[in-house]
Amino acid sequence: MYLLGYDIGSSSIKAALIEAGSQKVVALVQHPSTEMDIAAPQPGWAEQEPEVWWENLCAATKKLIRESGVDGKEVAAIGLSYQMHGLVLIDKQQRVLRPSIIWCDSRAVEEGNRAFEEIGREKCLSHLLNSPGNFTASKLKWVLDNEPGTYQKTFKFLLPGDFIAMKLTGETNTTIPGLSEGIWWDFKAHSVANFLLDYFGIDEHLVPEVVPTFAVQGNLLPSAADVLGLQEGIPLTYRAGDQPNNAMSLGVIHPGQIAATGGTSGVVYGIVDRPLYDPQSRVNGFAHVNYSKQEPRIGILLCINGAGIQYSWLKQQVAGDGTSYREMDEMISNIPASSDGLRIIPFGNGAERILNNKNLGSHIMNLHFNRHSKAHIYRAALEGIAFSFIYGMEILTEM
Repeated sequence: MYLLGYDIGSSSIKAALIEAGSQKVVALVQHPSTEMDIAAPQPGWAEQEPEVWWENLCAATKKLIRESGVDGKEVAAIGLSYQMHGLVLIDKQQRVLRPSIIWCDSRAVEEGNRAFEEIGREKCLSHLLNSPGNFTASKLKWVLDNEPGTYQKTFKFLLPGDFIAMKLTGETNTTIPGLSEGIWWDFKAHSVANFLLDYFGIDEHLVPEVVPTFAVQGNLLPSAADVLGLQEGIPLTYRAGDQPNNAMSLGVIHPGQIAATGGTSGVVYGIVDRPLYDPQSRVNGFAHVNYSKQEPRIGILLCINGAGIQYSWLKQQVAGDGTSYREMDEMISNIPASSDGLRIIPFGNGAERILNNKNLGSHIMNLHFNRHSKAHIYRAALEGIAFSFIYGMEILTEM
């Protein structure tokens, strides 16, 4: 018997096959081999087509089954990890109404900041643990104000993982941790944050049904099973955002434990046993995968948007064709710490929460043409990421 896990990232879709008895990974693939496109129709925007996630998930599944040699009919259950804070809008026929506004999109900052001030900072922080900021709720408010025709056609709003779950099972549901990451969850009332819905003027009927994080959340549709090469009816039993999931996979589930992970963005994620918030909402609190009213496990998340994507950009735009990350790392090893004074600040991937949702862009400083090489640039980029984390961890220490 095998278990199938998916990670719906903004760069690629990963799929893993695990032998249930031994809990060993049998096979692991990602698709596509090159990073998925992120569209930026305007500065500070970031969009992806949800159906492209699904197409790549189907391709990844077929590749996984083919490379593992396992009969897809032996897969007994499915779990999902997904990029957080994105907005997917569907109509009653479960058709996508517009491209997903993903996690690093900055267009809704003003909507969130206005709500923070007009609802009241203390109420937002004590009930939501966050400013509405640049999260999913504010993105839906942006759609309401700027694309009213799209809003009027909307049947449900979904997070990226909720969308993939719908494609697998036909069910439109979400979880408490999912609602909390979209800033839809009221931790004091232990319910959907109706006061925020009312303030934004958003219909409560757009909220998906809430199901447990660990539970049978739906069963694989015959049509999806046929495309994926799996047995129809197998259950989807787990769903969580990528950062809570990463923490859980590293054994971080109890208060006092902490995880650090890196991808397109970089994250430090720690667990506390009570609702906790940063007064400036530079660091954010969400319901962890094992959150309950009786045991409120809260994940405190520090995020740097411009982490791996900065190094990826340098590889594509500066290193040139054929240069690998390993070769870049080898070049770095010959450069002294501090990169001979060269500085690169990595805030070039949307509004940074640790900077109060400011969208500053990346900066290269102290560049000397007769002194600095590509290797200096690579090292300075990694040093900039590392010291941005130190800045963020100082905020965590204050909390």
